[in-house]
Amino acid sequence: MILDRPYQFIPPNRNDLWPAFIHGFRIFDRYLHKKEGVVSYECRNAELLRESVDRGDGILLAPNHCRYADPLVLGWLARSSKRHVYAMASWHLFNTGWFDSFAIQRMGGFSVFREGPDRQSLELAIEILVEAHRPLILFPEGTTNRTNDILKPLLDGVTFIARQAARRKSKRDGGNVVIHPVAIKYLCSEAIDAWAGAQLEQIETHLGWRRPPKLPLLERTLRVAAALLSLREVEYLGSSRSGPLPERRDALIEHLLSSTETQLGLVTSANEEPSEKQDALIDVRSRVRTIRSAVNSQWFVGNPDDEERMALRSNVVAADLAQELLSYPNDYLNRESVTDTRIVETIQRMQESFFGKADVGVPLHAVIETDDAIPVPCEKAPRGVEDPLLTKVRERLGEMLGRLSKEARPLS
Repeated sequence: MILDRPYQFIPPNRNDLWPAFIHGFRIFDRYLHKKEGVVSYECRNAELLRESVDRGDGILLAPNHCRYADPLVLGWLARSSKRHVYAMASWHLFNTGWFDSFAIQRMGGFSVFREGPDRQSLELAIEILVEAHRPLILFPEGTTNRTNDILKPLLDGVTFIARQAARRKSKRDGGNVVIHPVAIKYLCSEAIDAWAGAQLEQIETHLGWRRPPKLPLLERTLRVAAALLSLREVEYLGSSRSGPLPERRDALIEHLLSSTETQLGLVTSANEEPSEKQDALIDVRSRVRTIRSAVNSQWFVGNPDDEERMALRSNVVAADLAQELLSYPNDYLNRESVTDTRIVETIQRMQESFFGKADVGVPLHAVIETDDAIPVPCEKAPRGVEDPLLTKVRERLGEMLGRLSKEARPLS
């Protein structure tokens, strides 16, 4: 979350010469190799996207979002379909350095404000779909999570944008808007044992453990995860707790959110018990967004003093930690289903939490699979139920990810 300056919309560069130059010299290929460890790729069913391009449809690409590499990896799909893309990107990505901001804009990225309404970004997304010059990438999960095999709840803003664009395009030129679900799956290109052992030993050393335990890789990973959760419990609860890890995780999430909501004077939904697991995930994400919006408002409107600003920063950190803890789903490391990619994701997620940066020394192969076009109706979504269009996107993405997850190597 950017608190150094208020949000300012950043439009994309619409000139096709820049992305052509970047593709021609394979600049983002090198970046992916160096910064994200993605060394090779494979586009499946890219001709489906090309067919929509040839028809002149407004095209919304709806991929899963498990790694920071995802937006650039989709550049390979753009290259395969011979059509550049636009992409909606969180505003904080334009504030990580001048080069990243410059490159994102030149590749067709434009900003969106996650802490509040952003009419300019919304209107531009709709207009891009109506004009149908390039496909538009919107990540329906909203944020990245490093759980490649599990799809998080989808944001309904994606289908709202698509339906609005479908109505406008139909009136303007009688054309159509379609959604292509796109599944991205990362596979380890080589055995992970040596890499995983070295990374776990680094964390263990920072925890003060004298020697690496003689445990299988799965048990060793779970042991480190339990230790890091205990550290967070001591930090926020005063002591570590006992019991199953999922229950301890959920209790810490609830403490982080409810205490932060109280400090900010927000009405909490903690007493409302979500009926299903999916509802619980949506509830946490909604509460995190409300906290971040409140912090942004108080920071830029409330004229806080230094002590109040320090408290507001702590509120953001607590909310972000609650959301991060959601990225450790139940049963992801079950002995019966655990794969090498799940171990890599878990270790890298722990490194980001503990060190602020993940090691990318394990080479990855990206599979980008495009699904059939889903026609977007012009009618508004029905009220009181999930948009059927969003349901269809979720089911298609879930099916593809479930199938692709079986291509990873089971942990030996």
